Amino acid sequence: MTPTAPHAYFPIDLPALIEELLAEARDPASRAGRAARTVIGGKDAHLRQTLIALTAGAKLNDHESPGEATIFVLEGQVALTVEDHARELKTGHIMEIPALRHGLIAREDSVVLLSVSAHTRPPRKN
Repeated sequence: MTPTAPHAYFPIDLPALIEELLAEARDPASRAGRAARTVIGGKDAHLRQTLIALTAGAKLNDHESPGEATIFVLEGQVALTVEDHARELKTGHIMEIPALRHGLIAREDSVVLLSVSAHTRPPRKN
């Protein structure tokens, strides 16, 4: 059985958490200009949803996803980068994240919900 987060089976106040994470990301002590909290699942869960707040200009460097994933912009505008291409996403946009190395750049203070179904993506063929 997959372990669940301590707050499982209780509603999560996303608007309050969004404000809290934006405040953390904007804090001068946050040199990266970002803050995140896993709200569903966890490290060993098959489904994980993470709320990520980024200040304008903050980025998540290129990385690979451990499984199928989507990004849903709850607030702001971001660019999902894949190789030399960028796809602009704004509030209300949702997109599947390609099975390629990718990154994220905040065009303005933003909050996204990252959903990952870990270990579900077939290996890439070279």
